[in-house]
Amino acid sequence: MSSATRSPLPRRWVRSCLIATGIAAVAGAVLHLAIPFGGPDWYAFFGAPHGIVELARRGHPRPPITCVAIAGLLSVIAAYAFSGAGWIRRLPMLRVVLGAAGIALIARGLLFVPLILWRPDALARICDCRSIDAFILLTSALCLAMGAGLALGAIKPSQSDS
Repeated sequence: MSSATRSPLPRRWVRSCLIATGIAAVAGAVLHLAIPFGGPDWYAFFGAPHGIVELARRGHPRPPITCVAIAGLLSVIAAYAFSGAGWIRRLPMLRVVLGAAGIALIARGLLFVPLILWRPDALARICDCRSIDAFILLTSALCLAMGAGLALGAIKPSQSDS
């Protein structure tokens, strides 16, 4: 019996997780590219720190540059997720990148809520989140799910390792 037959996680299931993660990353990238066009109110709505919102009100270049950088990172994550799923060619260091991004997103998903409870001002420079709200819960759950999808792809890629 082959190892693929004995495995509790079929390759098609891992592939589906990677595709879903890639789609979520693309959606996040598109959203981050749209936020600067929505102006300061969009920055505030999507949880940007008060200082970033104020910089956007003054027309400072830092907020849109930050959004483009985040969109770029999410695009790389999407590319690696799609590569792991076999949708695009195999990218360099596939398993390493999937694993590292997976661990980072899982950490983000698991740690923000306890950190806010323990030290409410600790995340003030990253996001305007000094208390647990729907934004924190939703983004933490999304990061946890995306991180799990990437980690699964690192552990058991749906694409052949050859």
